[in-house]
Amino acid sequence: MKNLRRISQGIFLIIFLFLFIQTEAKGIDELGYPVKIFLDFDPLILTTTILSAHAAAKAFYLSAITIIITLVFGRMFCGWACPLGTLNNIVGSLKKWRTNTVSRNWYRVKYYILIFLLVSSVFSLQLVGIMDPISLLIRSLSVSIYPLFNYGTRAVFDAVYNSDIKGLVNLSESIYSILKKGVLSFQQPFYVQSTFVGALFLFILGLNLVEKRFWCRHLCPLGAFLGLLSRFSILKRSVSEGCTSCGACANVCQGNANPDKKEEWRDTECFYCWNCDDVCPQNAVSFGFHPPLSPLAKGGIKGGYGGLDLGRRRVITSMASGVIAVPLLRANPLSKSEFINQRLIRPPGSLEEKEFLKRCVKCGECMKVCITNGLQPTLLEAGIEGIWSPILIPKIGYCEYRCTLCGQVCPTGAIKRLTLEEKAKVKIGLAMIDKGRCLPYAHARPCIVCEEVCPTPKKAIWFEKAIVKDRNGKEVVVQQPRVDLELCIGCGICEAKCPVVDKPAIYVTSIGESRSKENRLLMD
Repeated sequence: MKNLRRISQGIFLIIFLFLFIQTEAKGIDELGYPVKIFLDFDPLILTTTILSAHAAAKAFYLSAITIIITLVFGRMFCGWACPLGTLNNIVGSLKKWRTNTVSRNWYRVKYYILIFLLVSSVFSLQLVGIMDPISLLIRSLSVSIYPLFNYGTRAVFDAVYNSDIKGLVNLSESIYSILKKGVLSFQQPFYVQSTFVGALFLFILGLNLVEKRFWCRHLCPLGAFLGLLSRFSILKRSVSEGCTSCGACANVCQGNANPDKKEEWRDTECFYCWNCDDVCPQNAVSFGFHPPLSPLAKGGIKGGYGGLDLGRRRVITSMASGVIAVPLLRANPLSKSEFINQRLIRPPGSLEEKEFLKRCVKCGECMKVCITNGLQPTLLEAGIEGIWSPILIPKIGYCEYRCTLCGQVCPTGAIKRLTLEEKAKVKIGLAMIDKGRCLPYAHARPCIVCEEVCPTPKKAIWFEKAIVKDRNGKEVVVQQPRVDLELCIGCGICEAKCPVVDKPAIYVTSIGESRSKENRLLMD
């Protein structure tokens, strides 16, 4: 069983990484099977999305399969399928652990985090994506680890190429062409919070050197959610009278479930890894199907055999924290309906801001598939509530006119899936001209770049001929750009391509976006 579990973990991790790499533009406006399918099987995100937004994407009901598996086989997802759990397992195996290592009894913390997230979502505050393991892993790989891998790999091959050693260069170019087709991204992505997000992810992995599967044991809210469900599972661990309490099972237990202590056994912490069964010298451990006991019969919240001793005061404190967090995070100017952040440009198809924040789980998939790398993670532009949600920064990359990939990968419907015809009619902002920096206005120099790159069928940027004088008094005919308020969709390509590179003379703000009735320049 131990070997079967390792094979299962390896298969699911390979599938996850394969789908992650495939979640990228391939030259057509269509994706096959993006990595969001792992999020579709995540029951915690389904639950919090229903609680906060009172709706969920249809694909999310695949998470019912995870729930059924947990009710039958227990918390096997954590031990057999979770890609982040597998990575934690791999990192933890790098350190040789002494037998009878004293483990921290912090398993309750993840349940307090779960309670906090569930209660806050009841009051429409969607924070689960920050700590959900699948969302966290996709975001960390998309924003930090994968760009770092791309950059490092290209740097190595560039160095080999520059060495000009013929045999070595030919070999490296052959390998590089294979990697470009199957592993490396089409172009090198860059993200404004790459270092921050990557450091947090590496810190989580590094905790496994403090204690095996530290995140899974003490912090993972999805693990806590599945742990509560596993109390009703029919596959149970049992110990015969032949047990000598030698402690061999405790040394190999991945979940720190106290397998050597019959009275203190914690079934909610069992990953069903079967290590205790394999290692028991007396063959006293076995797994079998038994009718599930009621929570009261199993010790309930106070403890006892199989009980989950969380403490009523701490549970109430966690619930109160979830309630208090709502006004605490929203009692700021960003929450005022009349306050508009001009640079908060959301992807096309995004829901109205409040509804968007109720659904967005900050997974980062939309940023990964953005062709121009224009979608970036927010920090505080949308408040703490909106941290790591997508924002378009035109100076980094514009919104490609004939691209709808971000809506295709969004797992929760925070970004609606649009057809190309629908996308062409959606406004995400409006271009504004800074006459003090525009060459035809400020410096009597001809420039028509913004009009040339404008993608709308009828150009949203048009010219008005004007006669201006240079410093010597010579008259010069220039074409001064104007923006058509009705045609501009705010894609940002004019800002991205403006030759005034430090601070573009034309820039895009969120005003006029289709998703908002208040953020308007002109009244209807």
